[in-house]
Amino acid sequence: MNPVVVIPARMASTRLPGKPLAEIAGKPMIAWMVDLARAAQAGPVLVAAAESEVAEAARKAGAEAVITDPALPSGSDRVHAALAAFDPNHVFDVAVNLQGDMPTMRADDVARALVALKPAADIATLVSPSSDDADRNNPNVVKAVRAADGRCLAFTRAPAPWGEGPIERHVGIYVYRREALARFVAAPPSPLELREKLEQLRALEMGMSIYADAIADFPKGVDSPADLESARTILAKR
Repeated sequence: MNPVVVIPARMASTRLPGKPLAEIAGKPMIAWMVDLARAAQAGPVLVAAAESEVAEAARKAGAEAVITDPALPSGSDRVHAALAAFDPNHVFDVAVNLQGDMPTMRADDVARALVALKPAADIATLVSPSSDDADRNNPNVVKAVRAADGRCLAFTRAPAPWGEGPIERHVGIYVYRREALARFVAAPPSPLELREKLEQLRALEMGMSIYADAIADFPKGVDSPADLESARTILAKR
């Protein structure tokens, strides 16, 4: 396995424009993500930037950077495009898609996601357990349903699984085998993906295998001004 960490980042966030360059404890968010990826020691770090100013900030933080088309529909598409430009000879066979807006994630979590890519897996990810009914009933908290061996059976915004016991919240990181990523982005959005607005359902509908490991913490993405203030509070203490 020869992995590379790719961080998709773009300025055009609907709820928080300019997010990659938002200041957190003295440096832009994209710099926090680059530092996190480098600390994980999961391979070289590449930023798939939609704008030149994001690429410049990423390089200043110590990452490689590729400018990708801002019109690409998803982070997975940006990761694929950046890899094609950065590594046309397919030296790297595994891509860690590390979201550009999760600065409170820990380096150990990134390493855990890579380990979760079992031999039978096309894709790996992470989950975090919760017994909080607010999480269970919140459609913005995506629930994963796994088999005993860690294989993901479903992802949903609905409360699931039914019955007593914790839910498992999906943590937004993906580890793709390179050929699986190429197949995924080449396929059109699937019916369940469109219905739930969860792109990982496309992979399941295509018959791909997704495996997940569980982590204790739940690094929440920065999607709003309130999330940004929360990240500033958390990271000021690190």
